[in-house]
Amino acid sequence: MSANSADGGAATVGIVLVKAGATKIRYPAELLHDDGTRVTVRAPWAAPGVRDFGFVRFEPGDVLTEHYWRDRWYAVKEVYAADGTLKGWYCDVTRPAVREGAVLTVEDLDLDLWCSADGTAVLRLDEDEFEASGLRAADPAAAVAALRALDELEALARGPGLRKVTEPVPNPGFRSESLSA
Repeated sequence: MSANSADGGAATVGIVLVKAGATKIRYPAELLHDDGTRVTVRAPWAAPGVRDFGFVRFEPGDVLTEHYWRDRWYAVKEVYAADGTLKGWYCDVTRPAVREGAVLTVEDLDLDLWCSADGTAVLRLDEDEFEASGLRAADPAAAVAALRALDELEALARGPGLRKVTEPVPNPGFRSESLSA
């Protein structure tokens, strides 16, 4: 199941973001870490052009270090400008990530959170989309888990928690699931 990837070769995984049963986006990412619970990847901004949210702009040249968990209902993405400056953290509420070989799939549950690099702006996002999604009726347990995850992310963002959950993991015996199918 696991293989040592400390052989110096950069492994690539495909990130697949699913929303409402359909693939929203798919992109390649460099695998930085996979310990069986947390998967960390790095990828350039994958969408075409600039996306201006008003509180942050995602643009060509930006690089994201993305952290996914198999046992948590969220993903945390560190967003860096082309010059390496941390813009902040964009957090997605998702079902726990699933990795099968060279593909990491995450299901977006509509709720998001933004935290600026200096921690002064912590914004809960897309709560209206979540309410319109029908998840409360279709899967009440998942809806409860999603709302708890958003609350947890907000608590992490209002303290030093986002920095702590995204700290690099020590590398001795770096483990990665086999990338072969």
